[in-house]
Amino acid sequence: MKVTPSMLPLLRSRTQGELLALLLLHPEREYSITELAEACGVTHTAIVREVDRLVVGGILDDRRMGRNRLVKARTNTPVYRPLSDLIAVTFGPMPLLADALSQLAGVNQAYIYGSWAARYNGEPGPPPGDIDVLVVGSPDADALFDLAEQVGRRLSREVNVHRISPESWAASTTDPFLTSVRERPLVQLNLDQETR
Repeated sequence: MKVTPSMLPLLRSRTQGELLALLLLHPEREYSITELAEACGVTHTAIVREVDRLVVGGILDDRRMGRNRLVKARTNTPVYRPLSDLIAVTFGPMPLLADALSQLAGVNQAYIYGSWAARYNGEPGPPPGDIDVLVVGSPDADALFDLAEQVGRRLSREVNVHRISPESWAASTTDPFLTSVRERPLVQLNLDQETR
């Protein structure tokens, strides 16, 4: 099913937004088609179609290395910077927060919740004013605050981080905050370094 993303309705699909976020926000990196398909959670064929369109459109570059097709952002065009900025503020929270949190010791899991997660999951509404992040684990509080501030600057919006222990997250609880978070859309961040 083709769903126009409410996060950025100019795009054809959420997959296209995720693909662009991964590539445009990591312009120094080349990805294989397999890595892109895994990172976006779609089939190889779906990624090939999107990559083909974006290469023809001059947004991406690709090259062959043996049997692998490697893809990266094309940064030497006038559209790169404005498109990269637009993708950062819409689809950027997932790859940018995942990158940052995967490097911070003590982070077991992380989720985006609140209005950004709702828009990502297709709920209509205005663009989110901030990004709410739930971190499960025991990272250093100061380092976590600094990370949120740094990513927030890149996303052009505030990043609010709430840290809880793995035991609290796993337990069934009547805590109003956790109950509210669990009842609303959640987007789990992929903290696996393999696809970044």
